[in-house]
Amino acid sequence: MKNVLKSFFESFLRSRHMLHHFERWQTLLSAKPSSVGSAAMPPEIAKALAAASHTDAGEVLVRMNSSSQGLTEAHALALRKRLGSNEVRHEQPLPWWNHLWQCYRNPFNLLLTVLALVSYITEDTKATVVIGSMVLLSTVLRFLQESRSNKAADRLKAMVSNTSTVLRPTPGEKAGRAGDSGFDLAHAGTQRIEVPMRDLVPGDVIALSAGDMIPADARLLSAKDLFISQSALTGESMPVEKFAATAADHQAGVLERDNLLFMGTNVISGTATAVIVHTGARTFFGALAQRVSATDRGTTAFQAGINRVSWLLIRFMLVMAPLVLVINGVTKGNWWEAALFALSIAVGLTPEMLPMIVTATLAKGAVVMSRRKVIVKRLEAIHNFGAMDVLCTDKTGTLTQDRIVLERHTNAWGEDSDHVLQQAYLNSFHQTGLKNLLDKAVLSHAEVQLDTQLQTSWRKVDEVPFDFSRRRMSVVVAHGDDEHLLICKGALEEILSVCTSVERGAEVLALDTNVMTRIHRVASELNAQGLRVVAVASRTLHADARKPAYSVADESGLTLLGYVAFLDPPKESTVPALQALAAHGVAVKVLTGDNELVTRKVCGDVGIDAGRMVLGHEVERMNEAELRQVVEMRQVFAKLTPAHKERIVQALHANGHVVGFMGDGINDAPALRAADIGISVDGAVDVAKESADIILLEKSLMVLEQGVVEGRRTFANMLKYIKITASSNFGNVFSVLVASAFLPFLPMLPLHLLVQNLLYDVSQIAIPFDNVDEEFLKTPQRWNPADLGRFMVFFGPISSVFDILTYTVMWFVFAANSVEHQTLFQSGWFIEGLLSQTLIVHLIRTRRIPFLQSRAAWPLLAMGVAIAAIGIWLPMGPLAHYFKLQALPLTYFPWLVLMLVGYATLTQAVKGWYARRYGWQ
Repeated sequence: MKNVLKSFFESFLRSRHMLHHFERWQTLLSAKPSSVGSAAMPPEIAKALAAASHTDAGEVLVRMNSSSQGLTEAHALALRKRLGSNEVRHEQPLPWWNHLWQCYRNPFNLLLTVLALVSYITEDTKATVVIGSMVLLSTVLRFLQESRSNKAADRLKAMVSNTSTVLRPTPGEKAGRAGDSGFDLAHAGTQRIEVPMRDLVPGDVIALSAGDMIPADARLLSAKDLFISQSALTGESMPVEKFAATAADHQAGVLERDNLLFMGTNVISGTATAVIVHTGARTFFGALAQRVSATDRGTTAFQAGINRVSWLLIRFMLVMAPLVLVINGVTKGNWWEAALFALSIAVGLTPEMLPMIVTATLAKGAVVMSRRKVIVKRLEAIHNFGAMDVLCTDKTGTLTQDRIVLERHTNAWGEDSDHVLQQAYLNSFHQTGLKNLLDKAVLSHAEVQLDTQLQTSWRKVDEVPFDFSRRRMSVVVAHGDDEHLLICKGALEEILSVCTSVERGAEVLALDTNVMTRIHRVASELNAQGLRVVAVASRTLHADARKPAYSVADESGLTLLGYVAFLDPPKESTVPALQALAAHGVAVKVLTGDNELVTRKVCGDVGIDAGRMVLGHEVERMNEAELRQVVEMRQVFAKLTPAHKERIVQALHANGHVVGFMGDGINDAPALRAADIGISVDGAVDVAKESADIILLEKSLMVLEQGVVEGRRTFANMLKYIKITASSNFGNVFSVLVASAFLPFLPMLPLHLLVQNLLYDVSQIAIPFDNVDEEFLKTPQRWNPADLGRFMVFFGPISSVFDILTYTVMWFVFAANSVEHQTLFQSGWFIEGLLSQTLIVHLIRTRRIPFLQSRAAWPLLAMGVAIAAIGIWLPMGPLAHYFKLQALPLTYFPWLVLMLVGYATLTQAVKGWYARRYGWQ
């Protein structure tokens, strides 16, 4: 069965994102990094990376035919044409012939093929043609649908592209030699451009900052407080600091080299430039991809659900088919005919259209969601989207407009201060790390309010980049040849931790208890107004303290200057979106790194009752059992670190929830990976988009709510096929058992069963396009195999009641009660069986009264009418003898109508009772 599921899903699971592949490879990388470097990587690749590591940076550039200004566009284009795209091989689509084989290769089709061969050997040409048609129909439909799905998925993925910042010589300027200007990004002959990651080539010089994905294997040229998360490769949770210096230890493993970067890892903090050494399949990641391409993928919740349902149907088939064989063999004495009939029953019980139905339904859902600005990176994520019952989301940009404006710039006493704005502007202008919306708001406001020559009168000396443990960043600037000025901005508590004094006009006061109380009161008043407060501090470094480079240790002895306060107003769509999500059974929990005052104000504005808010330091102290209780009771969590967010998501998942997490920053990446469904936006940092399963082209909870509804609609149509097929098949087999025990002939020939099954399968093709009742969309939906088994037992025998009535009518009313008249009997049951199967589609697809309160989509209605017409025409038309059927007297059809009406009435009655007692999924 694993092979069935593997072939079933492998065509569209190729789109799974890079980071999930790394998680599966943890077992391959359980050894020490040094052993991994030699064992997992081809020797020639490891040798080239090791050579780059212990070679001077300038010499590496020379060997790569590059320079500190990067490659020219023409040179990069020529290399791209020769070397191909920067993509790993396992992400390439299968050749059409291989895809066709994968569509055919499952036990369902193999069983049909065996039966076709047996029919051919026994010279039963008609059965051979019919069974062959079933195999061909199943394989070709799945091939065509999956091909369309893959193309649609590729088009959707192309809408969400990850880019890298690449250095290029400015137009008209010749690229310099490797070392002409060191590795200064501000060099006059260098420009920075954004290039899709797939277009990178060896020799490209890339600029990196916090939040960036490493797009290829590279050698560092320069680095400033650079910390890289390599957990996806090594399993080590702590970030690793990297340096540009030439490696001295030639014996260290490849992953232990401090000056090498690897595809798929990501920048936690700091800035750097690096030259790409290997791309695509020649990267460390690409080498691993070749090793694991033949291994099974990890089983997701969606696959596990399909697995359980499929095994339920197969176990049923393995029990019923032998039972039919024994009963018919004993009662009829013809074991060969009984064996063929039992195989036909096995075929009838086989859900051979399940792969095609699921693929078509998921693909249609993905396309519909794309029209609603929701891009699905993994098709199976649609199921989790519909099953989601808890959504964890950040505050900024989700509940709010993500349109930050600088409202106030004050000193520590709350008095307006242009000096604070000037210092904040210099800090934001000169930093080269992760520029967020706050920096952009400072720059926009200051350019209007301040002297435009401010930026040119100060030159940058160095910077200490932002990271999420310090929650601050600093730049060092100089005015001419005067002393250096270190300007630091960040979260208030983190800034105060490195301050010893506070400025008020021309005075500088010590930070005593009274002053600290006043500072906190002013900040709290600003927070209470819904303003986000960022503190600004500085320190003058005189000649004896001046350095060519600065570090975190220099962030000490600062003077607090004041605050810049920002406003991010709530979105108008937030309140109705939250109400819509609540109406659809999705609880929204706010997980933010912001302080509790701002968070409470914003939550109150959008109608979220923050209640007793849980703060990050409280989460830190809780054990797992305590946290699992708290996450159920509380809705808003503030002042969280990335690790806190991840723990909260894991606790909700451990409580049995299907958890979605929506985030767009590097601090959200751990929680995105931990969630059942990671949701990000097109404007997110690279690592967030790579971690997500679904990308929103518009950062709005209303768009998300529409995606949830479409996910449930998709799941509903998949579930319809399984419920309809399971109950119908159970009823047919039960009827066959009764007939086999009491009739002197077979109730239907194997050929009849196969034709009936073929026609029924064709009628199901339109299910992915069916309508779904509104009540089904209001609550989260999950796989429930136990409910499916109960559903089969209750609804399958209903059809058997009317099958047995058909037997009685054919036996007593139309005298089809001997072997000589078995064709008439079989023709009567053939029509009744096919029409009842077609009718059950409309009876079971809804909890309501079919055709009146709930009407199927026109493709399903049209397909049902067409199949019913064909089913009646076959015995009544000129081909009846070919299928060993015969025309029925016209008096048969009033009886047929009565039985179908009775079937519909009884089914509707049982449906109402069943729904009241067990619910209706």
